Amino acid sequence: MPTHETRGTRTGRPRPGRTRLLGAAVALLAAAAAAPGTPAAAAEAPWFDGRAADRVTVDGTRFADGHGREVVLRGFNVSGETKLEENGGLPFATTADARTSAAAMRDLTGANAVRFLLSWAHAEPRPGQVDTGYLERATAQMKAFLDAGIRVFPDFHQDLYSRHLFDQDSWYSGDGAPEWVVDAGGYPKESCGICFHWGQNITQNQAVTTATRDFWHNRALTTDAGTIGVQDAFLDTAEKTMSHLARHLTADEFTRVVGFDPLNEPYAGVYDAGQNSRTWEKSVLWPFYEKFRARMDAAGWQDKPAFVEPNMFWNSNLDFQRQEGGFLDTAKPGPDYVLNTHYYDQKAISGVFMPGKAADGQYAADFGALRDRSAALDLPAVMSEFGHPLTGFTSDKAPTVVKGMYQALDSRLPGATWWTRPAASGAVLSSTQWQWDIYSGRHHEAMNGDTGEILTEGDAWNGEDLSAVRLDDSGDAALRQDTRLLDRLYPRAVAGTTLAFTFEDRSRDGSTTLSWDRVPSSLPNVAKLTGSGRYGMLVWRSDGGTDAPTELRLPRDFDPARTTVVSDLGTVTGPPAYTAHGHTADHPIATAAEPGDTDGHRLVLSAPADAGTVHYALIADGTAGSSAELRAAARSELTRWAADAGF
Repeated sequence: MPTHETRGTRTGRPRPGRTRLLGAAVALLAAAAAAPGTPAAAAEAPWFDGRAADRVTVDGTRFADGHGREVVLRGFNVSGETKLEENGGLPFATTADARTSAAAMRDLTGANAVRFLLSWAHAEPRPGQVDTGYLERATAQMKAFLDAGIRVFPDFHQDLYSRHLFDQDSWYSGDGAPEWVVDAGGYPKESCGICFHWGQNITQNQAVTTATRDFWHNRALTTDAGTIGVQDAFLDTAEKTMSHLARHLTADEFTRVVGFDPLNEPYAGVYDAGQNSRTWEKSVLWPFYEKFRARMDAAGWQDKPAFVEPNMFWNSNLDFQRQEGGFLDTAKPGPDYVLNTHYYDQKAISGVFMPGKAADGQYAADFGALRDRSAALDLPAVMSEFGHPLTGFTSDKAPTVVKGMYQALDSRLPGATWWTRPAASGAVLSSTQWQWDIYSGRHHEAMNGDTGEILTEGDAWNGEDLSAVRLDDSGDAALRQDTRLLDRLYPRAVAGTTLAFTFEDRSRDGSTTLSWDRVPSSLPNVAKLTGSGRYGMLVWRSDGGTDAPTELRLPRDFDPARTTVVSDLGTVTGPPAYTAHGHTADHPIATAAEPGDTDGHRLVLSAPADAGTVHYALIADGTAGSSAELRAAARSELTRWAADAGF
């Protein structure tokens, strides 16, 4: 049974269109089905779930749901398989595989969002003719994630412009534009010269740079179907694709589609005379996004933002590679857009510029730059690609590199100073890790169509191997990285504004436990309560604008019966299952089943609707155990700490 001491319950008020009697009846049925301490899955879905919770809009620098809560999107890219030909430019061989993958993602990581890759080459295999069969298969696979309660933002993916630029005997390959575009372009024979990484083709391969420049200049291509501007063709296909999705998804499914990423990793190819990266973003890239935005509106996506990426080199951590950008000259775009970027530690990947492993706070400055651009543009930010190779000569860095990136997504601060400077922690960033490919290591891809060179290992694409998942010998999905690293505590929805957040995941580098965020000696009872276990700390300010609670994803091996919460709302070990009378929670600290995942749990914190009040919650996995006296002592310490922090 849970043990708890609480400050009181939430005083909610019914929303228009809801009936107190109906709400109370549902709550009583739920309470009868799930007594305190039993799995939250036994109860019916709480009142605050459903379409309002699924809907995501842009509200200044944050994502907001239909209740007005601040939303954090966390998940993966689905998937690099789209770059390959073996499954026809789709993330999965079958819809059944998509369902298996979606269920595994929810089960193993608690993800609530995916960036869903699409292929222009397969959507428009002939000029002006959209392959409806491809779109139907892609829609069915997308539905597998939407039906699992996972939000989606599609992405028309490209790398090195097109695989059709590359010869069968090439060392590298690309993806993106259809074969007819390349044939009509008449591009030179591709050659990267001395290239140690496939990405060097972006700036060194004349076939790639010329074709890319043609796209941005909307070069008129003469085809069997007539003459058409290449960018116009892409935009036409994008609009038809979005129209297809809007027509063939149910209203509930379409609600979970949060926006569209127009084009992966944009780059000029070749700058015009007198042009630089900054002027290119202003005069070429942004007008393209405005055109894409108009196509979204025409396709029925008026209420969904475009997830726009700056020049791909704007935030490179190699000085010789970095280019000025990040929409520095763009006026505040408004709620039609989201600032969307990628980050890979090229120093770590090189093995030369960073010989050691990542350390506490390694990426605070680089990810802080994204927060700064988000604030300047007054847009939400999402890190839609990040990760590190899991095999190869720098793969030993992966546990620390990826841990450091998640740390920087959670907070601006290194763990060493989080407790002493929490007011500087900043926003929690949304993200989708690269990547989630259940076929990892089991591919059958003919390299550039060469049936004499079949790629099976890793991602089967340009020597990469970054998938966080694979199928084991039993055909079950299994994580390839530490579960503690990928199945994370994070704030899914915050009733107000997040002021600070940290999660000490205690993930491992081999046999070494990585503890970067240690509770200081000035909080001895908090340190005793957390012990050597995992814990998170959330501080938020209520805006008084919603009855809906704050929710945090609980990692799967946070046993609800042992999880300890110390908050200004009260303290508890073993929070009860969420029940309510109308919108008034029976317990301010409770658990509920994750939507779409009856075995997963979320922590539900119901605070009084007092605008401007600062709340806090420490969530520990129960490894150290606790008593009512220890929880009370820890609460006193945290109350003083929060009051002195400068929030």
